[in-house]
Amino acid sequence: MGNILQSTLSGSFEAVPASLAIVRLVSAMVLGGLVGLEREFKEKPAGLRTHILVAIAACLFTIVGQELVQLQFESDDAKRIDPLRLIEAVTAGVAFLAAGVIFTSGGSVKNITTGASMWLAGAIGLACGAGEIPLAAIAAALVVAVLYVLERLKPSD
Repeated sequence: MGNILQSTLSGSFEAVPASLAIVRLVSAMVLGGLVGLEREFKEKPAGLRTHILVAIAACLFTIVGQELVQLQFESDDAKRIDPLRLIEAVTAGVAFLAAGVIFTSGGSVKNITTGASMWLAGAIGLACGAGEIPLAAIAAALVVAVLYVLERLKPSD
């Protein structure tokens, strides 16, 4: 019993070494946080913590997906590798969360940008989990630039 518990807790990290998993998760946290920070400053319902959690979760799902591929199955036919399913699952989950912050009031839609930024935080997390940290950083920079710069260019009410 002790050996089983020890081997379970030590983890194998066959596809993504522990040190690399940490780098990917921390990258997702930082880059998702950059997007969330802008939303936090605007006092939107989904801010820093929500965006960080979305990005880390998406990253973790990606890493776990990579690890699952390494598991031994009875036959190669039993192993189904489809990274698009992972992306679809994360996208659907984040869309559900994002829909929760979007509402209508007085005939106008509120918080749709925050919903979109949550969706992008999920994509940033997926990219980090896949090891595409430079791509995730570029996307995060573009998102923050769009949120910040376009807000400044918006005509005042």
